[in-house]
Amino acid sequence: MAFQEISIDSLEFNPFHKISKEWMLVTAGDEKKSNTMTASWGGLGIMWGKNIATVYIRPQRYTKEFVDANDLFTVSFLPDDQRKALNVCGSISGREVEDKWEMAGLHPFYVDGATAVREADLVLVCKKQYHQEMKPEFFDVPENDTKWYPDKDYHVMYMAEIVKVLKKER
Repeated sequence: MAFQEISIDSLEFNPFHKISKEWMLVTAGDEKKSNTMTASWGGLGIMWGKNIATVYIRPQRYTKEFVDANDLFTVSFLPDDQRKALNVCGSISGREVEDKWEMAGLHPFYVDGATAVREADLVLVCKKQYHQEMKPEFFDVPENDTKWYPDKDYHVMYMAEIVKVLKKER
């Protein structure tokens, strides 16, 4: 099945449910080398007059190296029958296995120099605009620091303009 570019204005879903319950894959790299990771923290909104996807990546995640090295990354939403693949991509590091894509039963495809996931129903192609490491001194609720960061491995927040939306043709 192929993907069709659609207008972002045609999207109709609850981003809170889509991200936190269905999860997403954050993917970066090129045709030579790429990696993908499962994420359930993120957001969609408007910043600087642009449609923005925000993703959060811990420093030890292998995918972060690819996001840092490229201008573009993708956010892919998979159908319900791909939950096993999402679990693999959330628990296995591409740094430690020969082919994480194969282990997850997924296949990369390339769009505008970025890597996305062929099995996805929806892909957001994102161009980095801003990133910043979360810092403990900026927590307004200290419990969030102690609960979510006992190892002090603070996420880096990436804000990226959604430059293309691809929907799988049925």
